[in-house]
Amino acid sequence: MNIGVLFDVDGVLADSYVQHRESWRRVARADGQDFTDEAFHATFGRHTREIIEMLWDSPRTAEQVRVLDDAKEATYRESVRNSFPAMPGAVDLIRRVHAGGILIGIGSSGPRENVGLTIEKLGIRPYLTAVITGSDIRQGKPHPEVFLKGAEGLHLPPSQCVVIEDARPGIEAGKAAGMKCIAFQSRGHYRDEYDQADLIVETMAEISVEVIRGLVNT
Repeated sequence: MNIGVLFDVDGVLADSYVQHRESWRRVARADGQDFTDEAFHATFGRHTREIIEMLWDSPRTAEQVRVLDDAKEATYRESVRNSFPAMPGAVDLIRRVHAGGILIGIGSSGPRENVGLTIEKLGIRPYLTAVITGSDIRQGKPHPEVFLKGAEGLHLPPSQCVVIEDARPGIEAGKAAGMKCIAFQSRGHYRDEYDQADLIVETMAEISVEVIRGLVNT
């Protein structure tokens, strides 16, 4: 039986918590907004435009939201381009999973440009069968659209896919898609966020081909 793994990007392939937080603060400050650590933590993993609509203290037009969205993500890419925060063990895991005959995809709420930069910096393009980004979906996590499209890209039913996520909205999206979920406890997250996960790990070394196959077969 073919099996697939769908990786989130931020907090899974990229240790980007701090860079995203600081990018939000810079853009919010320039727009006269306050962006707290609590707000960042509560919304990490969601689509940028949803975060703006949720947290900005006065309404913005669709065009204003788009401009803020573009500014925030451009600020993030600038901050990581020359010193990319690769998640320890992530590339090794992708190579091991690929060598084990498991199909690999990306399922991220981030924009295509951010995901593309991550793929480039990690050198993982040859291992990927499907790449779904926030630019490809209408509804961000916790809606399951990104992972359902990921399964389609792998040409597998959702029941034969495992999601690797670090944030509650991503875990909820994976479960809503009918997939098994591995919660990777990355920077800024706590184990009690992962009550819906099928497995919680603290390092990439804890994930193996056997672990992934075992989840699908249970």
